[in-house]
Amino acid sequence: MATYLDFESKIEKLQEEIVSAHAVANLEQVEKLQKELQKEVEKTFGSLSDYQKLQLARHPDRPYALDYIKLILENPYEIHGDRAFRDDPAILCYMGWIDGQKTMVIGEQKGRGVKNKIKRNFGMPNPEGYRKALRAVRLAEKFNIPVLMLVDTPGAYPGLGAEERGQSEAIARNLFEFAATKVPMVSVVIGEGGSGGALAIGVADRLAMMRYSVFSVISPEGCSAILWNDPSKVETATKALKITPDDLLEHKLIDNVLDEPLIGAHRDKKAAAEVLKTYFLETVKALQELSTDELLEKRYERLTSVGAYSE
Repeated sequence: MATYLDFESKIEKLQEEIVSAHAVANLEQVEKLQKELQKEVEKTFGSLSDYQKLQLARHPDRPYALDYIKLILENPYEIHGDRAFRDDPAILCYMGWIDGQKTMVIGEQKGRGVKNKIKRNFGMPNPEGYRKALRAVRLAEKFNIPVLMLVDTPGAYPGLGAEERGQSEAIARNLFEFAATKVPMVSVVIGEGGSGGALAIGVADRLAMMRYSVFSVISPEGCSAILWNDPSKVETATKALKITPDDLLEHKLIDNVLDEPLIGAHRDKKAAAEVLKTYFLETVKALQELSTDELLEKRYERLTSVGAYSE
């Protein structure tokens, strides 16, 4: 059963009416309702608030990293473990082919259903997850394989064990190492990009976001609790944080916004995967035309151009 958000109530009603019209083979009514549905979709999704976009980024049916991997990666081979502590299920590392291009895919996986959410720690990686990602990137560099990173996490896991095993060091190490990796690196925020947990696999030659994704230094819930001590201020915090793709593109914090289906990637996962695949292949093709020195220099310029400061 499809899950509808509060602002999609009219769309849900029209979908139900279409199903009923199909059941009685009333094709004329079906055609009429489909036209009404298209108009309602364009009206609803053409004027979404920042908070509604946040809800879509967290939609329970939204495709996760593993969904995209299954749709775009051929002959996938999973890489496990950081060779230091354990295998972190919140981080996925796969090697395979995308339309003939050998690729290393690294993604954060939230998990679907209670058991899988617990198994994946709700998409919150431990330090061994980031170290596994670093191991995979080093392997890709060794064999000159481009890297695609799929960001989707509320943040790095803040547990006591994670801190004891060096959570901040693991994230910082990835930022340092990825900046100097000698193969094309592409990172895409496919859902929720939360704080350092997203940055740890966000250092790349190109950073893009799906249309209904968010990228923030803190969750709107955390922001409203700290600034106003009032959970009802979540919508205000969401707008103030400027966490949507359009805001981040305007401030030159990301490079591209990927046009997933207007009604959301969760309504048409194959179309969303095709958009992601096309962007990655076109971007990698352009990056592969650069020499290694040019690639690293342009990446360095991109990373150091973020923000504003004065001495």
